[in-house]
Amino acid sequence: VQLQASGGGSVQPGGSLTLSCAVSGGIFNDMAWYRQAPGKQRELVAVLTAGGSINYAGSVKGRFTASRDNAKNTGYLRMNSLKPEDTAVYYCRITFQGMYYWGKGTQVTVSS
Repeated sequence: VQLQASGGGSVQPGGSLTLSCAVSGGIFNDMAWYRQAPGKQRELVAVLTAGGSINYAGSVKGRFTASRDNAKNTGYLRMNSLKPEDTAVYYCRITFQGMYYWGKGTQVTVSS
């Protein structure tokens, strides 16, 4: 199983980005998005379950939207109203056959 994350970049505060996490080698169940800012621990941003429920960290609720395209076996994280404190490396993680698989991180930088 391999995960390919993409979509990071640099934006100004208030801007938007959409991260993608394409999965190959198996149909994933849950997909979670994490982020890690410099000098901080990795934190959970959003979890999208196989059943369709989604949970968000309080800091991103109302601004970020997690979704999936089953036909493409890909998950997405739409990020709106970005703030400088959203600057971090973002990671996707899936659950497949009871195991976790991580994608390589993609950098998101929010700065004026």
